[in-house]
Order: sequence, then structure tokens, then C-alpha cells
Amino acid sequence: MNLNFLSSKYRNSVIDRATSGDVPVEYDDLINLSIGDPDINTPQLIIDRAFKDACNGHTKYTASRGYPELRAAICDFYKSRYNMDVKDEEVFVSTAGSVAMYITMQAILDEGDEVIIIEPYFFPYPDQVKMAGGVPVFVKTSMENNFQIDFDALEAAVTDKTKCIIINTPNNPTGICYTYETLGKLAEFAIKHDLVVAADDIYTSFTYTEEKFMPIASFPGMKERTITINSFSKNFIMTGFRVGNIIAPDYIIRVIQTINENVVYTAPSISQRAALHGLHHFDEFEDDVVNVFRERVEYAHKRLSEIPWVDVLPVSGSFYIFPSIKKTGLTSAQFSQKLFNECHVRVIPGRAFGESGEYHIRISCTLGIDKLKEAFDRMEKMTF
Repeated sequence: MNLNFLSSKYRNSVIDRATSGDVPVEYDDLINLSIGDPDINTPQLIIDRAFKDACNGHTKYTASRGYPELRAAICDFYKSRYNMDVKDEEVFVSTAGSVAMYITMQAILDEGDEVIIIEPYFFPYPDQVKMAGGVPVFVKTSMENNFQIDFDALEAAVTDKTKCIIINTPNNPTGICYTYETLGKLAEFAIKHDLVVAADDIYTSFTYTEEKFMPIASFPGMKERTITINSFSKNFIMTGFRVGNIIAPDYIIRVIQTINENVVYTAPSISQRAALHGLHHFDEFEDDVVNVFRERVEYAHKRLSEIPWVDVLPVSGSFYIFPSIKKTGLTSAQFSQKLFNECHVRVIPGRAFGESGEYHIRISCTLGIDKLKEAFDRMEKMTF
């Protein structure tokens, strides 16, 4: 191994196999609740129409910002659902959400710019900031405050180098949605400090509270300072298609387009066609998909609430649940390993999502209730 062949900035990189998904299956009866990939298939009508489009020649490069008709459908979706006026030049079709966040950070950050990341966070965020030359600054939240933003801590985190705040609601890993009050205060905060907000709006359909999802870009004064990242992976059950979109001021979109042209050029054409059909027929399957996962997270909450050494909040969004196992006396990594060894159930240690995640575990309700039942039956027999 010649480490000189590697960039110095990556030589010490260590991929945590527990968070990468590249984990050997060591038990025949393993129940894997660590992966945020839904077990149900992409709606058949999306598959059928995308296949037909492929047969009819939609297999070539598209316009570098994406198919014009897909961009138009995205604009129509935001108008009909959120009453947001989005122009074509403010839309970019990306190769899913993770690439969207990566090229967004590349587009807005200079060396040394600070980006505030609210904990617990989706674990790629810090590295995506660092890869763009930025400095991640973490603001903790807690279960005691329902994982809502602590604005005193947020104020203390701002410096003259702060440029951006990354938010994710409904949240991975906590399963919590920011309230309208929290979002309103965050909007005022961003305006006060002249900050960009990068909103990772991935689980928007999976909102189980009376306050339905509302993009922070729709709040007064926020459209011009918000970069909205969306994906078809979760709402449309299209994780393998790798297609998403970015909504931002047109001058930011132009820079994102230039960067992306030097990385992947366009999102896959067939995936874009699938996304187009998904938007056109979303009302036909959205409720059915959401109800499947709502039933699962409610079942998971019920079962976890019955275990004496677990504390858990009700899930208000996404398909994750983030119980505290602090009463066991174990760290999240120790508990996760014990759960794997003794119960053959895999979860992700909460520490993978930042310091605020310690003493929690993330459970993905991406398997059926029969599998969840078996996992919790095994878990409740553990002793400490």
C-alpha cells in the first residue's frame, strides 16, 4: 500500500462500515434495521412508463439542468402543494439528494467558511462541507426539547465566518419535524445574520403531525436565501433511480450547473423520465406509501415504549425512530454491538449522527411489521 498515491486530505479517512451499509451478514436470521432503503417497490406505473420512454429513445443525454418538462413539473408541484412560485431557471435536476448537497456546498463555500449543522444530522454533511473547504460547526439538540433547535446555542455558534445553516426536516435520524414556530424563528435568524439555509427536504411526504410539511423557502424573506434540496428517493420510493432536484436563486443554479457538468453532466435520462411520471401521478400512490410507514413507526413506538430501559419520543416524520438507551449504561456503539451479537438485529449507533446522538440508536422502519415484531421480541429479552 503506497499512501503517497492518495491525496493527503483523504489518507486518514476511515469508513465506518456500520454507517456505509457495506456490512457482512453474519447471521442467517439477521434483521437489518440500519438501512434507510424502503422494502416496498417503486410504484409500478412509474416503472412501466419509464420503461416505455426508454424504448422510445429516452436513453441519451438530457439538457444539463434536466429535461425541461421535468423542471416544469417540479415548478407546478411547488405551486400546487406549497403555493410557491418557482421559475424554470431556479430549478436544477440532480443525481439524487447526496450529490445535490455536495455540489451545493461546492457552489457556495470559500476556504474557511463555516457551516452550522444542527445535530443529530445525516452523517455525510460534515464531510461534504469539508470537501468544499468549509468548516462544520455543530449545534446540539436534545430529546428533552424534542430535538427542536436551541436558538441560544445557534446564536452562540455564529461568527463572522458563518455562511450557511444545514437543516433536515422531517429529520433523519430523529424522526422529528421542526414546528412552524421553529422554522419561523430560524427564518428570522437567517435573515438577521444574512445566512444561506441549505434545506435537505427529503422526507416531506412522511409528516404525521397536524402541521404538514412547509418548506422554509416559503417563509417571508427566505426564497432568496434558501437552497432547497429534494430527492425522489424516499417520497416516490425511487432510491435506486438516483434523481433529485435543487431549487435556488438563478445565479446559484448557474454555478451548480457548471460544477455538475464537470462531475456527472446530467442525471440519468431514464431516471428523469421516471421522476416526471412520479410527479404526474403522485396523488395516486402517495397516501398508500405514507400509510405503510406511518403504521410501522407507530408500531415501533408502541413496542419500544413497553421496554423499561428505553425512552422514546413519538415519531412525527420520516420512517426512523431514535430511542434513548441511556438507562442501559452502554454507549450507542456498545449497545448496537450487543444487540447485534445477542439478538441478531442491526441498527446504527446514534453517535454516528453527532454528539447529540450518543446514547441513542437509529431504527429504520423499512421492513414489515412482522420483522419489526420479531426484532422487538428479541430486543425486550436483553438484560443489563
